[in-house]
Amino acid sequence: MISAPEQAVVLITGIQAAGKSTTAQLLAERLPRSVHLRGDLFRRMVVNGRADMTPEPSEEAVRQLRLRYRLTAAAADDYFREGFTVIAQDVVLGEHLTDVVQMIQQRPLLVVVLAPRVSAIAAREAGRGKNAYGEWTINLLDRGLRHDTPRLGLWLDTSDQTPEDTVEEIIDRAWTEARVP
Repeated sequence: MISAPEQAVVLITGIQAAGKSTTAQLLAERLPRSVHLRGDLFRRMVVNGRADMTPEPSEEAVRQLRLRYRLTAAAADDYFREGFTVIAQDVVLGEHLTDVVQMIQQRPLLVVVLAPRVSAIAAREAGRGKNAYGEWTINLLDRGLRHDTPRLGLWLDTSDQTPEDTVEEIIDRAWTEARVP
């Protein structure tokens, strides 16, 4: 465990199989008094009536996505107020990244975007026990990440890194380079 420069909310985003969950968990384990907040848990809590995001999402799917982001932001703020460094992770792409940054009230807020190459994502996805890509394709989501997502925070090409390498880079750089207003 290390001493973080200061308590913060760290939002880790990227497309599926970018390493968000693994990185967030490892980072939380390295920091004192920390929480790993998985935004996707809020989606999975919906038992009946869930509308998942697709490349052509329904209004209900977008409404539920925004609900999930609001719940994540509220939980992050509450944990932070109780003295925890919060590592929140979810797929937050496009204009939604700006929205989530505004929803999270506590500061400092550090945004870390995991952006490995498409080939690295494909290799990771092939080695996972689950298929994150249904109607989506890796290329479609990667394009949304690189072309439609505002360049907030610290963007990391983690293609050639182990999860431990990524956590080291976040610890070394995020508190100075990933801050958002």
